[in-house]
Amino acid sequence: MAGIYIHIPFCKQACFYCDFHFSTSLKKKDELIQALAKELFLRKNEFKNQTVETIYFGGGTPSLLTHQELQFLIDEVYKHYKVISFPEITLEANPDDLTNNRIIELSISPINRLSIGIQSFFEDDLKSMNRAHSSAEAKECLSEVTRYFDNITIDLIYGIPNMNLEKWHKNLQIAFGFGVNHISSYALTVEPKTALDMFIKNGKYPPMDDALAENHFSHLISETNKQGFVHYEISNFGKPNYFSKHNTSYWQGKPYIGIGPSAHSFHGKTRSWNVSNNTKYIKRINENNLPSIQETLTIQEQYNEYVMTGLRTIWGVSLEKIEQDFSVEYKKYLLEQAQKYINQQLLYIDQDKLLITKKGKFLSDGIASELFMI
Repeated sequence: MAGIYIHIPFCKQACFYCDFHFSTSLKKKDELIQALAKELFLRKNEFKNQTVETIYFGGGTPSLLTHQELQFLIDEVYKHYKVISFPEITLEANPDDLTNNRIIELSISPINRLSIGIQSFFEDDLKSMNRAHSSAEAKECLSEVTRYFDNITIDLIYGIPNMNLEKWHKNLQIAFGFGVNHISSYALTVEPKTALDMFIKNGKYPPMDDALAENHFSHLISETNKQGFVHYEISNFGKPNYFSKHNTSYWQGKPYIGIGPSAHSFHGKTRSWNVSNNTKYIKRINENNLPSIQETLTIQEQYNEYVMTGLRTIWGVSLEKIEQDFSVEYKKYLLEQAQKYINQQLLYIDQDKLLITKKGKFLSDGIASELFMI
């Protein structure tokens, strides 16, 4: 089984924290959509022995596309790839795009999962991040969308400076009140060269507070657990049967093709990424050339990637897989490196799997990097 990710590189406005590839100009939208379709065709042989089980429209803001444009791209996938009978098809959307008419339109389309970028239910937070929607639009959107869609995930951001625990708690309770079955939640981070980075350096925005973020994260784990969510990946919480199939495929090392400018692809031992420039992307595709750079992963890099992704999930790192896919020496090295974290109760071993404890989850990426083969 495999997945297809389609990157839609357009947004109404730039969020201050975002470093994803996008454009606020829609001038090249028609050309770009045709190029996406052509890339799907050009790469069809990569999955000639694979069956597609997930299609994911990410961005950017894919909900800027019309019903007809989304349907066209879905049809192109079905035209060139083998797709299972009931694939998970996800659309990332912003609340301001999800009008009543649009929600009804989407509900009768092949799209069966919505990922909605709420980020916060408080107006001051949304303004500080330069989000395009308001608090009222977020709530109105969820009130309506839950009437038509069962498989919904929302994004929430924690660790926002000046957001106290009480406010974060209210954000979570509002989310629970809408009955959503999946939440993706991330700490606000400062990426280089973003507007947020510049504001902090110029003293116009408070610096990040790791202790605050950790406090919010711990509360997030506790509150979602009370509501029956499973913390199946560091940033993802889902009710049983509502885990993201597409994102889970990333963490479990399944192959996927990334279509569109800046999109990444993975085929087990190789990975590639497209140019992060709409004009260059369109030009290369029109010349029947793939606008990508590819690299073959060394055994060491494959091991490091598996440790990084595995440790982030409830499935952990299989010691048997480490021995079978890499070697006894890699398994021995992993256990030696892990021992100090086991002693600190940040890692533990259960049924031949190396797993991260609740105490260690906030530090997962740092711990994983200490287990890498360098």
